[in-house]
Amino acid sequence: MTSNKTLKTIAIAALCAAAVSLSACNAVRGLGQDIESVGEAGDRAI
Repeated sequence: MTSNKTLKTIAIAALCAAAVSLSACNAVRGLGQDIESVGEAGDRAI
């Protein structure tokens, strides 16, 4: 059987992994929006 300490460690690791993957998703979405706005600005300038 696993101990309480092991279960807590696994739970903390899972929460950290979820937080990192969610923040990475937002960063990629933001980068895509930045690239899109630069392209639109270039179209307006031409």
